[in-house]
Amino acid sequence: MIPSAPFLCYVTEESPSPVTLVREVLEGGASMIQLRHKSASGDQLYQWAIAVQALCREYNALFIVNDRLDIALAMNADGVHLGQEDLPAAAARKLLGPKKIMGISASTYEEALRAEKDGADYVGFGHIFETSSKEKHCRPLGPESIAAVKTAVGIPIVAIGGINRNNAALTITSGASGIAVIAAISRAPEPEREARELVNLLQHRQ
Repeated sequence: MIPSAPFLCYVTEESPSPVTLVREVLEGGASMIQLRHKSASGDQLYQWAIAVQALCREYNALFIVNDRLDIALAMNADGVHLGQEDLPAAAARKLLGPKKIMGISASTYEEALRAEKDGADYVGFGHIFETSSKEKHCRPLGPESIAAVKTAVGIPIVAIGGINRNNAALTITSGASGIAVIAAISRAPEPEREARELVNLLQHRQ
């Protein structure tokens, strides 16, 4: 179940060892870990999933697998996060069942509405700010877009894209239920401290 209070989701970076920082981020108070590595083989991702799931259980955090519904099902993960080019959400929900978490990426009002209709538990909405993980020609949606989508859908919105300590609070006051962060944590000198600072900022916006 998605946390009711503003929360931090750490999305693992595309690196040779995406599991490395997970314990530090969980020590910092992250409520959700999303295992994401688009270029890994199924076997490699499965091995990482075993390690990440064990850590999430130790810290009572949610474990979400990005893109790979098959691995999420094999691991009995807490849920899966799918993009617009992955298996359609309605079909994924049939395989996932009603009790698991399903997040869907959206960058438009229409995509968010469709995600809710097809059974999503939350929308990963963005990119909100400038980010190195997106092509430069893709314009950031801006925090005001969160408020617009919030009025249209009844499921939580998790803001993603260029979020850091300078703008995290703004995403929450704009209507997001949580934030998903990659580089602000993975490239920080002290990832655990960075995660803790972000969590503290979110808690003060409850």
